Amino acid sequence: MITEHLPILQVLVPLLAAPLCLLVYERRLAWGISQGLSLAALAIAALLLQRTLADGVISYELGGWSAHWGIEYRVDIVNAFVMLVVTTIASVVLLYARQSVLAELYRGRIPLFYAMYMLCLGGLLGVAITGDVFNLYVFMEISALSSYTLIALSQERRALTAAYQYLIMGTIGATFLLIGIGLMYIMTGTLNMRDLAAALPAVTGTHTLQTAFAFIVVGISIKVALVPLHLWLPNAYAYAPSAVTAFIASTATKVAFYVLLRFLFTLFGAGFAFGNMLLGGIFLVLALLAVFTGSTAAIFQENVKRMLAYSSVAQIGFMILGVSFATTTGVGAALLHLFNHAIMKAALFLALGCVYYRLGTVNITDMRGLGRDMPWTMTAFVIGGLSLVGMPLTVGFISKWYLVLGALELGWWPVAAAVLLASLLTLVYIWRVVDVVWLQMPATQRQPRISEAPPGMLLPLWALIFANLYFGSNTTLSAGVAMQAADWLLGGGG
Repeated sequence: MITEHLPILQVLVPLLAAPLCLLVYERRLAWGISQGLSLAALAIAALLLQRTLADGVISYELGGWSAHWGIEYRVDIVNAFVMLVVTTIASVVLLYARQSVLAELYRGRIPLFYAMYMLCLGGLLGVAITGDVFNLYVFMEISALSSYTLIALSQERRALTAAYQYLIMGTIGATFLLIGIGLMYIMTGTLNMRDLAAALPAVTGTHTLQTAFAFIVVGISIKVALVPLHLWLPNAYAYAPSAVTAFIASTATKVAFYVLLRFLFTLFGAGFAFGNMLLGGIFLVLALLAVFTGSTAAIFQENVKRMLAYSSVAQIGFMILGVSFATTTGVGAALLHLFNHAIMKAALFLALGCVYYRLGTVNITDMRGLGRDMPWTMTAFVIGGLSLVGMPLTVGFISKWYLVLGALELGWWPVAAAVLLASLLTLVYIWRVVDVVWLQMPATQRQPRISEAPPGMLLPLWALIFANLYFGSNTTLSAGVAMQAADWLLGGGG
């Protein structure tokens, strides 16, 4: 039955779409192929999550080779949840991209855009589903290389510099990860995650494993963009095409964060990572540093995409903060924020894409009075911004509620207060935009008069805004699955 092969189809479907887009080399047909197969990947991800919740872990051995000799794809509640997030965002952004790329890419590059987009999606899904650490590295590089290309496709000349900077930092991160994986292989003789989890406890006291742990954590932290290893992120997000920014900001760092959780909790184990290696204290300091430096830097940005890029640095800090608690509530809050931040940040970047489509810029001074000309777009931005702040009845409130609960469970009152203070900083930079677009008038009358973004761009944007509000009031899927996943991870992810 085809349902038995869903794990391999989850990766093959988007990977096959990439060469098809290049072969047809016609932008409308390339978009149709990408959109159809991304929706197919979304359906597969939903079915895998449903099966995992009902029946437990799914193991799929490629080519019939046993896991020790061959590559195993392994689906559990954690990666099924991540794959659902990734495929949902990918499908919504592709719907938006059909018109968005016409304004931001040269026409001849559009089929290449769709090919690289689907290649990146396939790589991200491969990272999430594989049960082999070297295979994980390969898929991570597939997604990274296609991401560099997607950023460089922009007409903005600074995008080339941003892509190059991202490439350098990404290569350093990948090298660190590969060295760590090599050291683990030397100590255990296996690359299969289940075998590694069983073999590593016997060598936890060795300097080799401790070195491997350090290399892997640093390498993944670069991919996650954790302060102070985040310098590639602001330019990459600011100068990439709008659809690319929305997609990468909502998926790439989230999948890298999943990889971090996978290594810490299911391979090394919480006892080794947070006991022997004292990672909890290190992550706590770096997370709070990320939250406050990212939020503060965002306040002083004139380019609103760059403002939201620094905001992402802060939001990554919130996810790392939850991990530093090393409790079910804390890790659950981190996973929940992975889901919630993907939704709200994708919506905000799509709103800015609508602005760029009409104005050709997203500088805050050029957006004066824009709320009167683009009320649907700017209302969506305000709702997404309030979600980022953490207003009740939005997804951002749910994330921060669980983070505060996690801090209070440990008796860490200052950390809980820091989360609330960071929300006030978020309000400052979001209010800067609200003030300009709704309360100020343009210096000169815009000629010709700006109109609202096309329906093909507004509909995906508002779909994400409604998701922000829906999951802010109904947390059965988001918080429910996140807490189950956190409990499973803290149990060792067997």
